Amino acid sequence: MIAIFGLIIGLVLGLIIPINFSPEYSSYIAIAILASLDSIFGGVTAILKKNFNNLIFITGFFGNAIIAAGLAYLGDKLGIPIYIAAVVTFGGRLLQNFAIIRRNLIDKVSGGYTNTQKQ
Repeated sequence: MIAIFGLIIGLVLGLIIPINFSPEYSSYIAIAILASLDSIFGGVTAILKKNFNNLIFITGFFGNAIIAAGLAYLGDKLGIPIYIAAVVTFGGRLLQNFAIIRRNLIDKVSGGYTNTQKQ
């Protein structure tokens, strides 16, 4: 319940308080958001698997975002699009975690039955 309340407050504040970033920082922000979403989906997956650890989630959330933004910064300084590695990695993990979440929810809704027969 607290998470939903925090989400609502964050959405309302995000709509009320206009925050504009310089276009030169857009790649850093996009990578940090993607890394954060990866951590959130990983946390939901851990909750569904019943092995969620708050410390692992918090350190992963901020650590992934910082490392991803650092890669984007390093790539900008070197003139190499290193951020693409972070996009591919976090994007792949995000989709993998989404697949796990989807399967788990389908199992719960369908009463534990998933069609796993070989054709």
